[in-house]
Amino acid sequence: MGSSVRSEPPVLAGSLPPAAATLLSVAPMMDRTDRHFRYLLRLLAPDLRLYTEMITAHALVQGDAVRHLAYDESEHPVALQLGGNDPEVLAQAARTGAEHGYDEINLNIGCPSDRVATGNFGACLMDRPEVVAACVTEIRNNVDIPVSVKTRCGIDDHDSYEFVAEFMTEVAAAGCELFILHARKAILAGLSPEENRTIPPLRYPLVYKLARDFPGLRIVLNGGVRSSREVREHLLYTDGVMIGRQAYSDPYWMCKLQEGFLNPAAGREWTAPDRNQIVEQMAEYAEKVLAEGARLHHITRHMLGLYAGQPGARAWRRFLSESVTGKDAGPDVLLESLRL
Repeated sequence: MGSSVRSEPPVLAGSLPPAAATLLSVAPMMDRTDRHFRYLLRLLAPDLRLYTEMITAHALVQGDAVRHLAYDESEHPVALQLGGNDPEVLAQAARTGAEHGYDEINLNIGCPSDRVATGNFGACLMDRPEVVAACVTEIRNNVDIPVSVKTRCGIDDHDSYEFVAEFMTEVAAAGCELFILHARKAILAGLSPEENRTIPPLRYPLVYKLARDFPGLRIVLNGGVRSSREVREHLLYTDGVMIGRQAYSDPYWMCKLQEGFLNPAAGREWTAPDRNQIVEQMAEYAEKVLAEGARLHHITRHMLGLYAGQPGARAWRRFLSESVTGKDAGPDVLLESLRL
């Protein structure tokens, strides 16, 4: 595989974010990466790239775009992940996202859920690269921000290097130069989305080979990354690493990634706040968004892993879980939790 550090790919005008901006990111996760969790992540790592939960293009075009796309300005850089298979509808949704100030449009070609497959989008579209290419082309024609694709290392029995490489070749020709590759294939029948995150084996060498063989593309690796040591190893062979569930179960780890990787890449001097300071900042944030109609538990449910591995973490989680259920629960609950 070679041991040399991956060289930076060439950048076409308007097609890619700066290299440092995609070095480390947190994956789009349904019921996880809403605006409140993204705000927490931004406090923990100022240069981490953030992604929304997947929003279907039809839901965005036909629904309440202001509600779907709400975010705090501090979240930048933040990418909007869209799901769909209709180029025109996706382009309209992407245009709306760009108008709301999002920094990137990401197309979901990796979700293996039955509901998504029934809608004929997500991972099943790996078998129809011409459709994905048409979607990318139409989106690129309608926005001036980067367009990326998040996908898998194959689907079902179509999991060879050649299959994935041919998919990437056709989609790249349509104007996508940033690929986020989950290092597992998707099994479209018989496994739940959760099982698809654990049962198909991780194939990091396949992602490394794709990164080596497509030097003109930017390749970000996703899947099963749980330690800074693993991040460092993957960055030898790829252009970036996307963290998934570990960022949710142990969000304070993002501080360590900022200090160890993102500070040097961004030329930034930044020192991690302690966990108690984060809680105080989240209390200030809660006061603002509660006035807009949010409930405290919408915010605190994302904070339960903040003290992971620390003494008293279980008691803190229990206090928070039991104290935020009332409709009148306010930011003072967070401040009280610091007295435990």
